[in-house]
Amino acid sequence: MKIYILLGHPDSESFNGQIFETYVASARANGHEVKLQKLGNLRFDPVLWKGYKMVQALEPDLLTAQENILWCDHWVIIYPIWWGSLPALLKGFFDRTLYSGFAYKYHKNDPFWDKLLKGRSAEIITTCDAPRWWIWWQYRNSDLNTIKRAILEFCGFHPVIVKRIDRLRFKSESERKKILSSIEKRVSAI
Repeated sequence: MKIYILLGHPDSESFNGQIFETYVASARANGHEVKLQKLGNLRFDPVLWKGYKMVQALEPDLLTAQENILWCDHWVIIYPIWWGSLPALLKGFFDRTLYSGFAYKYHKNDPFWDKLLKGRSAEIITTCDAPRWWIWWQYRNSDLNTIKRAILEFCGFHPVIVKRIDRLRFKSESERKKILSSIEKRVSAI
């Protein structure tokens, strides 16, 4: 399988970075082709200055991201929840990379659209300090409503698998190792 893995945490040395490295190593060990990008290493303007009135020229790193998306069978996105949602830089990445004509195309005479990225699956691995129930109850899973439904499924990714790792700041080193081991097992089952 061709897997594109995006670290959506700007800090590669975070626990999200460890999840990323574990996923990459396990995917390669299991014979998958892998392309990867780390959000913190990409150089791009995350602001969509004119909205969708005009196409803003993409920087080389975003062009590479588009190539990776078109190339992959499975897209893995690893990110933390900040302020009840996804990091702003990750949202800017989506705003700039997945625009009309590349990821979707609206119909002229009806309210529907073509999903230009269908035929691919996706996986979301997200971390948070709060309990999982709190993210659902207090924020209504706003990050998943955005990334899973409003972005990935809107563009045609199916299925979109979610693994939420909660209460991260309370996890011991041995618990974190168990999480990484579960990531390895998950990848070997793909």
